[in-house]
Amino acid sequence: MYKPNILVQKYFEHEMFTRSDIESFNTFVDVELPRIIEENREIEPTIIPHNIDEFKIRFDKIWIQKPEIIEADGSQRKIYPTEARLREITYAAPVFIQVSSHINGAQRESFTTPICNLPIMLKSKYCHLYGLSAEELAGKWEDPDDPGGYFIINGSEKVLVKIEDLAANKLLVAKQRSGPAGYEGKLFSERGSYKIPHTLELMKDGILYVTFTRIKRVPLIVVIKALGITKDEDIMKLIGNEHVFDQVYLNLYEFTAIKSADDALDFIAKKSGISQSREIRVERIRGILDKYLLPHLGTSPQERAVKAYNLCKLMKRYLLVVAGVLPEDDKDHLMNKRVKMSGDLLADLFRVNLKLLIGDVLYNFQRIVKRGKFPSIKVIIREKLLTSHIHSSMATGSWVGGRKGVSQRIQRLNYLEMLSHLQRVVSPLSATQENFQARELHPTQLGRLCPIETPEGTNIGLKKNLALLASVTQDYAEERALASLRELGLKQV
Repeated sequence: MYKPNILVQKYFEHEMFTRSDIESFNTFVDVELPRIIEENREIEPTIIPHNIDEFKIRFDKIWIQKPEIIEADGSQRKIYPTEARLREITYAAPVFIQVSSHINGAQRESFTTPICNLPIMLKSKYCHLYGLSAEELAGKWEDPDDPGGYFIINGSEKVLVKIEDLAANKLLVAKQRSGPAGYEGKLFSERGSYKIPHTLELMKDGILYVTFTRIKRVPLIVVIKALGITKDEDIMKLIGNEHVFDQVYLNLYEFTAIKSADDALDFIAKKSGISQSREIRVERIRGILDKYLLPHLGTSPQERAVKAYNLCKLMKRYLLVVAGVLPEDDKDHLMNKRVKMSGDLLADLFRVNLKLLIGDVLYNFQRIVKRGKFPSIKVIIREKLLTSHIHSSMATGSWVGGRKGVSQRIQRLNYLEMLSHLQRVVSPLSATQENFQARELHPTQLGRLCPIETPEGTNIGLKKNLALLASVTQDYAEERALASLRELGLKQV
């Protein structure tokens, strides 16, 4: 008689298939929600009463309760998943935020208000089923073997399908099939609502160009000088590799006439087609560099030196790949991929829709001020606006960024098919294009992605599933990593 491996048996006694997804949702509520509020902490209306110099609306704190329902008679009580399924309602919890308004630096009012009802993942920390034993789950009319990791929207069980994407904030250099440059370096700089693609290209004239947002093919050396490192000697020291010296010398020699940061900014402005006076041109480009150049390093003027150091590192890496000292990057290597889980997808959705709520608050405030009145902030925050947008996206699967099919109804033909659906990973690449390399089985997928389970036809190799014993780790806080490195004696430049 066949006996299962004791280690595998013990593993599944203590672990769940959906543990990574549940951890992702918990991280979203505990870490990402406060971070999103921090990004949008202060709101300043452009139209304020004439007798006031400064008016600000401030979001101070956000928290979430466990799922509740308000009945027709106004009574409020707990709701469990089984009831949500049977009554065809959404298993959601109220989200509260503390808001204050400030006139000329002094606080005028402070209050707590609900801003939305957030769908709650089953078996997560904020679900009523969290930590219940098999007997207690059966007492709540739940299947003790149900893994959780999904949502209940209007009575339907919905799963957020994981998305496999290229790693952000990492330069990947590969040979180009076509185009003026032999090699192309791509980096997606991601911070909050920003995801800015950066491209490095070495043209036939030997000059290395960078492209990002409105700045198209500007010499990289000029951008480094615009950020404050104007001495050629300093740039050479920062790049500092004998294999690329000749290429760097050529780039530096070409732009020796640029001696100051303002000259470099003016050069970029002219290349970008900005035709105003020099002062305005320089200020506009300075703002673009602060906001859109490598935003993951920061968006304030204090980070310009850090951005310049990192551009030198990127230049060095790109030229080493071109020189053949370093190998090309493989986009299909799992080291260069990240899996966006439920928490990441909900963070994207909440961030975009919070902006819509803020826009609505500003519109309502300014409309009432134009009539000569001064409204209370409590009156103009519409709770249902954010709720309806989130519930609509989760019900239809239409996500921010134009993605479709992110939220799907769970297939429950049998238990194994349900587990398979909860473990699904989808590539953002189009199924109609060839993408032969992306469809092939990569050696790094061993033990992480299932080598067998993928559909036949156009989606082959693009729709995958996590391996049985695979788990996805959460983001690690940079501050904690830096603190550990400092303890080991590393000094920050």
